[in-house]
Amino acid sequence: MESVFEIIAEPNRRAILSLLASSQQSVGEIESRLRMSQPTVSKHLRVLRDAGFVEATVDAQRRLYRLKPEPFQQVDAWLAQFRRFWSAHLDALERHLDRMDHDRLEQSTPTKGAPTKKRIKEKTTRPKPRT
Repeated sequence: MESVFEIIAEPNRRAILSLLASSQQSVGEIESRLRMSQPTVSKHLRVLRDAGFVEATVDAQRRLYRLKPEPFQQVDAWLAQFRRFWSAHLDALERHLDRMDHDRLEQSTPTKGAPTKKRIKEKTTRPKPRT
């Protein structure tokens, strides 16, 4: 049996999971939205269903697929050990961007008495002679 990560590593399966994250879908809806053939969609849904990522309910003559949270909780638990690295790096990035914004504002704010671009342009622009 494939691991959870092998299952979600496949791009078509990730596309199906992303689509099902918003709402339950029938095979036909998945086919048309993702522009996949019916056999391809069915094959990937079978793998996702066998792994516990999705479940199907019958609605008249069609099956509606929806996500099941358990496998995602497993992935989330594994990723939790790495979040502290992300948090530290994201915090550092935020501080860096704040400093860049601050520096940019200081450079663009003219000091009192210093000529602005408009004043410089006014001084160098001469009126056209009348003919």
